[in-house]
Amino acid sequence: MRSLNAVFWFNVAGINDMGKWLAGTGVKGVTGMYMAGFFPVMMFGLPAGAYAIYRNAKPQNKKKTGSLMLAGAFASFFTGVSEPLEFSFMFVAWPLYVLHAIFTGLSLAFAAAMHWTAGFSFSAGFVDFLLSTRMPLAHLPLMLLVQGIVMAGIYYFGFDFAIKRFDLKTPGREDDVALADDDAIDVVSTTDDKYLRQGRRIWAAIGGKDNIQQMGNCTTRLRWKLNDTGKIDQPAIKAAGVPAVNVLDKHNVQIIVGTEVQFVEDALESIYRGEVPAVATTGVDETAGNAVDVLTPTDDAETTTTTFAAVATGRLVKLSDVADDTFAGKVLGDGYAVEPSANTIVSPVAGKLTMVFPTKHAFGVTTASGLEILVHVGINTVELDGKPFEVLATVGDELTAGQPVLDADIQAIRDAGKHATTMVVVTNMDHVADVQVDAVKNVDAGDDVAAVKSH
Repeated sequence: MRSLNAVFWFNVAGINDMGKWLAGTGVKGVTGMYMAGFFPVMMFGLPAGAYAIYRNAKPQNKKKTGSLMLAGAFASFFTGVSEPLEFSFMFVAWPLYVLHAIFTGLSLAFAAAMHWTAGFSFSAGFVDFLLSTRMPLAHLPLMLLVQGIVMAGIYYFGFDFAIKRFDLKTPGREDDVALADDDAIDVVSTTDDKYLRQGRRIWAAIGGKDNIQQMGNCTTRLRWKLNDTGKIDQPAIKAAGVPAVNVLDKHNVQIIVGTEVQFVEDALESIYRGEVPAVATTGVDETAGNAVDVLTPTDDAETTTTTFAAVATGRLVKLSDVADDTFAGKVLGDGYAVEPSANTIVSPVAGKLTMVFPTKHAFGVTTASGLEILVHVGINTVELDGKPFEVLATVGDELTAGQPVLDADIQAIRDAGKHATTMVVVTNMDHVADVQVDAVKNVDAGDDVAAVKSH
């Protein structure tokens, strides 16, 4: 979608709508026509769709769903960052994304037909709208607010109808998965470690060995090729304690596990090779509905603030803007990213180096207060098999903030066709009270850029 927009916004095909708008060199009532229709969608339509999702959540899930939708709706309205909302339904309820695309097209077409023009330099949120009204080429921009009210009604009733008519499993409407007693006996045992318990549940939900063509993983997710992804039981996989399941097509699926994915993959490969049985025979797990150990915050309301440093010299960017749906959607946790311009990757905090991925493109650090941080260099750089990376520290080392951990050949990563964006994510968000990240700017490795309050 962004690539298609670029044809109209930039000087790819001689249109350059955004460039002319910002320079004030276009035609009033015409220039901005490829941007104006996004304001009613981002500021009114998507937030109304989020409200429809909240209204259709199950009663016991409304509080959690409301928090998720409110945060996404505010981001969309105020800044025009729509990804948190879109990622909440585009994989689990794809018909809503089809409706979203159609409604956005209608909004763009109507605004253009009425010659109501406005533009942006970042995205179609309230901040850019306010600035847009003072631009010389703005033409009746306040009418976009009226259009926005109409779009809110279209989105709310459209989403509400689709969710109910097709029983879409939007956030808060997921099926409750409970294993029967005999299934619990077969799948897990109190003698299993947590990775084997989780692996056995995923194995059963994926359809077993007969449905597997190829197994693999990157830093945070299982990447499997199956005979038929239609045979997998997604609610059962999520009940195993994974944050998300992304079915790419008939054969490929990604199961988001988190930074402990390597241990889960090892357990699953042991099952695949027949080294351990796919079902347990030594007893019942009395917590069958909770296959994975979960960290529970203490009752102590005292909070600790941890200052995070830039992991590389370059440009600090928002996590929601990175070109990876899992990180941008904050499925693994919240944090920030840096577009590096130098090769040295440093620790963002003081803590113990707890993990370096075998392909050396990612590492984990745990602070004294218990925060678990993942640093992931590049997107899909697991495919480079460690060639652009050199590890400068040893697992178990006590690191200081700003201490070099990796040497990454940034140019080699880009020459291989990969993004070099480096993400820093707190993965145990159940211990986090607040995350504050500085505005987009140029930074040097070791500069303070964020603060995380934890309990």
